[in-house]
Amino acid sequence: MLRKLLVGISFAIGATAAYAATICDLPKTLSWKSSAPLISPKNGNVSVKDPTVVNYNGKYHVFATVYNGGYKSIYMNFSDFNSASSANQTSFKAGGSSTVAPQVFYFAPQKKWYLITQWGGRYSTNSDINNVSGWTSPQSLLSGEPTNALDFWVICNDSNCYLYFSRDDGKLYMSKTSVANFPHFSGYTTVMSGAQNQLFEASNVYKLQGLNKYLLIVEGWQSGPRLFRAWTSTSLDGPWTAYKTSEADPFAGASNVSFPTGKWTTSISHGEMIRAGYDQKMEIDACHMQYLYQGLDPSYSGAYDAAPYKLGLLTAQ
Repeated sequence: MLRKLLVGISFAIGATAAYAATICDLPKTLSWKSSAPLISPKNGNVSVKDPTVVNYNGKYHVFATVYNGGYKSIYMNFSDFNSASSANQTSFKAGGSSTVAPQVFYFAPQKKWYLITQWGGRYSTNSDINNVSGWTSPQSLLSGEPTNALDFWVICNDSNCYLYFSRDDGKLYMSKTSVANFPHFSGYTTVMSGAQNQLFEASNVYKLQGLNKYLLIVEGWQSGPRLFRAWTSTSLDGPWTAYKTSEADPFAGASNVSFPTGKWTTSISHGEMIRAGYDQKMEIDACHMQYLYQGLDPSYSGAYDAAPYKLGLLTAQ
């Protein structure tokens, strides 16, 4: 069971109205139900993958990678996930450049939207997330970036911003800068090391709403298809403690995801949690965890680039 705490009482004008807001820690036992594919490739694209998603002003805004002889970018928005399949997928380039493996958030100190992308680590900004043509030309994010760096992820606290990334080499890397100096990062350290299949790519880091606790997830595999392992910490500087790190007990994988409408994938791969907010602090509500992810028909055996990825939604049980 999730640990729930009473956090407040509110008083309405002319009447007394009490509410019990809840704050949840991560559960000891974790299982998910998956939707059917909610977002499939359109407009001649063979795949849609690497989604980033934010809920802002009553709409979900999704940026993702698509493939059609080369990697490109799309943007879409919708009011709820039931309408995701019918939403327009708008192809775009930020300042004339594709934005692969994106992460989107609002950087409140500058009152700007940021889109973090690859290759290499880059950032674009926009004053209006609804304006797909408003993204600036990508600029370099990390001075001294190593070769083969990918899947860049930013999270900030009140003082500093942290840039996590992978190199598909069994290590997770991190750079750090002050909030005042963001988005300029320089140099990097190794957060943790392991086998290549333990710390592969697609890391996400989140702050648990109402708690002094962070969640780190990293995609990998063990003996079967792709899954996510997870660690926790009370600081973005670490150290990180194992939470769900095995194939038998993953954060999200074949062993703890069920498919009420029929199993369409065995792989739980690159995606993003549905956040409680939309700013740089990357807060999630552990009482209501959902994860938008890329999945793949397990019978597919062709080239990786042309793999027909689709997007589904996990909901924690």
